[in-house]
Amino acid sequence: MNKDLLKKSQSLIALFLLCLVISLLSDKFLTTNNLWNVLRQISVNVCISVGMTLVVLMAGIDLSVGSVLAFTSVVCAGLLKNGIAIESLDVFIGFTTLGGVLSALLIGLALGLFNGWVITKFSIPPFVATLAMLTIARGGTMLYSQGIPISNLGTNFEFIGSGWLIGIPVPVWISVAVVLLMIFITQKTTFGRHIYAIGGNEKAAFLSGININRIKLGVYGIAGMMAAIGGILVTSRLNSAQPNAGTSYELDSIAAVVIGGTSLSGGVGSVTGTVIGAVIIGVLNNGLVLLNVSPFWQQVVKGGVILLAVIIDRKSKK
Repeated sequence: MNKDLLKKSQSLIALFLLCLVISLLSDKFLTTNNLWNVLRQISVNVCISVGMTLVVLMAGIDLSVGSVLAFTSVVCAGLLKNGIAIESLDVFIGFTTLGGVLSALLIGLALGLFNGWVITKFSIPPFVATLAMLTIARGGTMLYSQGIPISNLGTNFEFIGSGWLIGIPVPVWISVAVVLLMIFITQKTTFGRHIYAIGGNEKAAFLSGININRIKLGVYGIAGMMAAIGGILVTSRLNSAQPNAGTSYELDSIAAVVIGGTSLSGGVGSVTGTVIGAVIIGVLNNGLVLLNVSPFWQQVVKGGVILLAVIIDRKSKK
């Protein structure tokens, strides 16, 4: 019983020790401004990572989330800034903040559904299909923006990423709402139970009557939409859409999922574990910056953390 409790608590223990070490090495870590800053930064990865959790629970992977984030963010910014002009019909369509946000969410959903369709229709491994989408979406981002940032998107849109509500940053509220929704889906719905069943044993799930393809389509669609939410938060916080946004976000999201205890083999894990993993990644990033660690070494450290988490996962499975 003690071993099981220790295993379930290892992410929390790791987070506590990490916070303790960083707070001892830097007196800036536990300041109010820094902690709010960490929570804002974590909010983006939390939204992406909970979507990635559903994918990994099915023993899948989505390498395209960073590029989908970038593409949806530049399209959202472009619609807010320039609208849609149809010169042949002498028509101009302007977009409110709500219209731009909904457009970004629909595009993220569509790209995710396309990933799922390619994987299920042509039996292509998720790694290959989403790697292709990574390149396609990144190319689409550069084509749409011409490699130029789209800025000055309005105070209403900026409020989403920089505003405060009841003393708490708006991105934190959004990430909390996303997490609660994903917890409900995974724990209280038939759809969530089917995700675990497919990850545990896809053949058995098929024989029990579960529509495998439909579940996979839904999961990849959700992952794309979560990436779009991350793009909205990043863009609104900067009040600018950067064409190179989202670089390495797939690394951070996968790291959060694995560190949070979700097995890459599928069928085991939870959204709450992923949230803890995302907090660990966020605290680690912030601590390395406060300690003036080179960005190159930061990548090395994060890669090592992911490797360690995967090794622990494999040992646990054995």
